[in-house]
Amino acid sequence: MTIKTMEQLNLEFMDEQKTEYKAAQPVEKPVISIKPAEVQVEVGKTNEKGRNTERVQEKKPQVIPLWKDMLFLILKIAVILLIFISMFTFLFGLVRYGEPSMSPSIKDGDLVIFHRYTKYGYLPQDAIILKYNGQMQARRVVATEGDVVDITEYGLIINGAVQQEIDIYQDTERYAEGVEFPLTVPEGYVFVLGDSRTGATDSRIYGPVEIDDTLGKIMAVIRRRSI
Repeated sequence: MTIKTMEQLNLEFMDEQKTEYKAAQPVEKPVISIKPAEVQVEVGKTNEKGRNTERVQEKKPQVIPLWKDMLFLILKIAVILLIFISMFTFLFGLVRYGEPSMSPSIKDGDLVIFHRYTKYGYLPQDAIILKYNGQMQARRVVATEGDVVDITEYGLIINGAVQQEIDIYQDTERYAEGVEFPLTVPEGYVFVLGDSRTGATDSRIYGPVEIDDTLGKIMAVIRRRSI
């Protein structure tokens, strides 16, 4: 029988405590980091063991060539120009005004933008574009179909009422070789006058104008300014 001393018993007890402590500690697992750029996927072909051997690497973003960018820009400009030309061919019109008969509202040299849609006709005080003897004219509608127009020493009279025209600075007078008054504007016609009443060639000369012969209603005027 072996008799152990107290010192030996203490050493054995300490060894047993160390062993239990180590057994209770968690085992650290190695951390494996994989970068996305380094990932490779094996697909397609297989070797004799049945494993894929063809590798497909991650694709890089494609760079669009400069000539393709330039071609796309040219196409966009062409489409915008086509839309612009179509609008000013079928919907709007642009004309350079070249006479003083609508002064001061429209002056000689102004660019006039007009709307071509004339299906519903015009209203009094509308400024319109028409052609007379091959020349573009801008004139103001003063009477529409069914109105009775007269010009006397009192001025312009529509349906028996003398017209108070604020922006007209000259008297409205008849022409000796013009149409006879009073007159009734026929259906589908308008009676037009120039804002500059003295010497203007308008319905006092050629009578009421058929709406189908007009080009459109004036929307805007671009005035040329001298420096």
